[in-house]
Amino acid sequence: MSNTLINCTSMTINRKKVVLAEKNKKNKWLAQELGKSQSTISNWCTNESQPSLETLIDIANVIDVDVRELINSMKTNE
Repeated sequence: MSNTLINCTSMTINRKKVVLAEKNKKNKWLAQELGKSQSTISNWCTNESQPSLETLIDIANVIDVDVRELINSMKTNE
């Protein structure tokens, strides 16, 4: 099993999976905290789907991070 957290071949717009790993938390834990299914959390972490802005804020609160830590900036420095 690979330790790679982000698939670099596709554009990743979120950092939910990375932040969970940094906080030593699992998808199952987040699912329980939010009252969501593990498959929903997995879809969010793999960019199959995205939560609403309100849910993203809930995720940040549960994980105890600033909501901006959960997304990658799309702005490039030129």
